[in-house]
Amino acid sequence: MLAPLISLSIFALRGDAEIWSHLTAYVLPRATRDTAILLSGVAVITAVIGIGTAWIVTAFEFPGRATWCWLLPLPLAFPTYIVAYVYVDIFEPIGPVQSVFRSMMGYSTAAEYWFPSVRSLPGAILIFSLVLYPYVYLAARAMFITQSASLIEVARTLGATRFMLVRHVALPLARPALAVGLSLALLEALNDIGASEYLGVQTLTLSIFTTWINRSSLPGAAQIASAMLVFVIALMALERYGRRHRRFIVSPRRQRKVPRIPLAGRDAALAVVACALPVVFGFILPFAFLAYEVAGRGLLLGFDPDLLRYTATTVTLAATATAIAIGLGLSAAIAVRMVRGRIATVCIVIAGLGYAIPGTVLALGLLTPLVSIDNILNAISKALGGPHLGLVLAGSSAALVIAYVIRFLAIATGSAQAGLARISPHIDDVARTLGTKPTRIAWSIHVPLSRPALGGAALLVFVDCLKELPATLLLRPLNVETLSTYIYQFATRGNFEEGSLAALIIVAVGILPVIHLTRFSEIAPAPVPPSSR
Repeated sequence: MLAPLISLSIFALRGDAEIWSHLTAYVLPRATRDTAILLSGVAVITAVIGIGTAWIVTAFEFPGRATWCWLLPLPLAFPTYIVAYVYVDIFEPIGPVQSVFRSMMGYSTAAEYWFPSVRSLPGAILIFSLVLYPYVYLAARAMFITQSASLIEVARTLGATRFMLVRHVALPLARPALAVGLSLALLEALNDIGASEYLGVQTLTLSIFTTWINRSSLPGAAQIASAMLVFVIALMALERYGRRHRRFIVSPRRQRKVPRIPLAGRDAALAVVACALPVVFGFILPFAFLAYEVAGRGLLLGFDPDLLRYTATTVTLAATATAIAIGLGLSAAIAVRMVRGRIATVCIVIAGLGYAIPGTVLALGLLTPLVSIDNILNAISKALGGPHLGLVLAGSSAALVIAYVIRFLAIATGSAQAGLARISPHIDDVARTLGTKPTRIAWSIHVPLSRPALGGAALLVFVDCLKELPATLLLRPLNVETLSTYIYQFATRGNFEEGSLAALIIVAVGILPVIHLTRFSEIAPAPVPPSSR
């Protein structure tokens, strides 16, 4: 984790002052403004949708409530860039929505009327929010479920209205989890390239990509990345500020869930509509569009043979990175549990910072370390009389695996620590008194008992690797194609519909961890990633 950041700093310092003056004059002002507006808008809308729907399905009883509890997190299965591609196709001037609008209103061309453009900053804010609100929803629902009924009942006896219950009781108690959920949503928005580029929003992440690829300026890209780290630090500070002095422990004894208030008539209908809108526009509409394109274009009948190869490549890379990340995360969590020292705790926190670093920044910072290792390997091979090995790491798929592991190691370490926290330390003490060695304790006790948490973490890491686009675009070898880059290539050529089947594959796989997260949120609060502890 430290090597890419140190490399990035050195890269930026070596940059020409003329490049920096150009960036500060023409690139950074707009990119900083668009990024700040995008994150602010996403924060407001995801908070409103996530907290509102979580409170509705937790505090009230209405027809279909249990179904909406499972449907509301589903937009999380979609990568933001796929939803952006879908919405542009649906709402562009030659798309179905404006075509129906023209026929109904009697217009012949799009120039005769005004219609809001999806390819704009407001459009990007709405699309990002529709995909990312489940981060806030899951965190809020987990906390609302575990809140003690006695606090709510006392507030009701004192005359608190429904709105006052949310504002003065439920939200303050849930603020630590809400800060984590909101920060995760904003970090995902900050990491995006595909949606921002397609929607015409010049974010800092996109500026790094275009400066590196289009202008062939690595120092300039490093300087933008260094400036972008300010946003990352600000988001992490905001998350910590949101959790300051907020530690609430509810006794497991006599803990009763808050009884839901039954709704009927107009109130029930409004609750159903409030839950249905984000699900329809965040999941059902994009999914139906992709399924329609797959069927209408005969993508199953005229199956692209290369898609099988790209799928196999994607699954292999994701599975390899997942196995390494889970192994490293579990090993680090067990080490912290056994050592119980400040140094070990600091190390695992630093190792978990990768989730807060956008993929473009991570890819840029990895170049120099990977090439340095390749040079060492070539020097060793030459000293032993062997052949020139070339770019063993930087020029192969190993670079992608390393980037995936660093980026998503926080999920593995966080889940492993959460699983180990449920194991009483007295079990370890008993095993030690019986003469059991630490390695035997880890394999015989820690691994079996934390297996459910590790299984959920493996699903999350695997799907995040499938969806990761920025790091994949920048680090993949020329002959390697994944599902995400396969879809991206069609989108850049203006015929995204041809990649609908690949998009459906990613979404179908992404539903599995969403279901796991939904089940987990029903029984426990959302875990805090190591990067935010």
